[in-house]
Amino acid sequence: MYVAVKGGEAAIANAHRLLADRRRGDRSVPSITIEQIAGQLGLAVDRVMAEASLYDRSLAALAIRQARGDMIEAIFILRAYRTTLPRFGTSRPLDTTSMAIERRISATYKDLPGGQMLGATFDYTHRLLDPSLLTDAPVEEPALRQPDDEVSLMRVSEILAQEDLIEADGELPADHVTGDLTREPLEFPMSRDLRLQALARGDEGFLLALGYSTQRGYGNAHPFVGEIRIGEVEVEFDVPELGFAVSLGCIQVTECQMVNQFKGSAKAPPQFTRGYGLVFGQSERKSMSMSLVDRALRATELGEDITAAAQDEEFVISHSDNVQSTGFVEHLKLPHYVDFQAELDLVRRMRRDFEASRQAGNDDDFMEAAQ
Repeated sequence: MYVAVKGGEAAIANAHRLLADRRRGDRSVPSITIEQIAGQLGLAVDRVMAEASLYDRSLAALAIRQARGDMIEAIFILRAYRTTLPRFGTSRPLDTTSMAIERRISATYKDLPGGQMLGATFDYTHRLLDPSLLTDAPVEEPALRQPDDEVSLMRVSEILAQEDLIEADGELPADHVTGDLTREPLEFPMSRDLRLQALARGDEGFLLALGYSTQRGYGNAHPFVGEIRIGEVEVEFDVPELGFAVSLGCIQVTECQMVNQFKGSAKAPPQFTRGYGLVFGQSERKSMSMSLVDRALRATELGEDITAAAQDEEFVISHSDNVQSTGFVEHLKLPHYVDFQAELDLVRRMRRDFEASRQAGNDDDFMEAAQ
């Protein structure tokens, strides 16, 4: 037993060395730096930060490098590191109305007050491979907005609210304490704040598939992108000793408000309702998917029938976390020798019983034919 354990330890140590070798790759090619990953693979970094629930571009880039580009492994690594950090308190809610906007679009109004701001997007590219990227070709400098162009832009929801055509933001009870998904066990049904936390760090691909399903008839959704905003917002923290809030700096976020039809109920008139998504970094697909699923999960609240997977809170939240999902799936690679031997013995005995019953049946058929 001891020799087997020592042999296993040596094999594992060698596997680690082999992993480091494969991670480094061809030694004739310069090693990729953390700065290059953070600067040139920014959307990958944004996804890792969002799904690890930790806003730190350098650490997210390090996790991507350590994981050889495996995004879920990088998220796992960064989330594990996050659990080691001390917690000093809770920041104030982000004021996205004062966002320094880099990109802002709406699918509901062409002449949006303040205008559409396209920003950096793949939306208008041809999705053709660009051979010029095979070399370090010079890049043309873009025309940037001047600082004096910064204005507070009216939201689409505010435009609709002027005619009372969309549900109000609502007010939280004065004694409401925001939950913390990272410190409290999951309990169903969940409050919306906890549900949004789970969706914000949920797997982008899973939420994308669920959001897509609601558009294909599995959830009775007819959504419009009310508004997507990308930009920097200030994070403030209340310091009890000082008696006022201090700024911790700015972070980039993507916010999406999805507008949905609602035929009304006994308590509410026909109006538009909303789904909401807020994600670290530039993560439009994730914020859109999140807002679609958020609206679907409000079915019970709005008196709608639950007919689809995207409307089932326990199903969505329990399966959206890619770190937990990875653990359940990948643990199958670990030794299950004893369990399998028990299964193997069971199948052998069942097979013997089957063969015996079949032989007995053949003997009975033979006797009937002889008579």
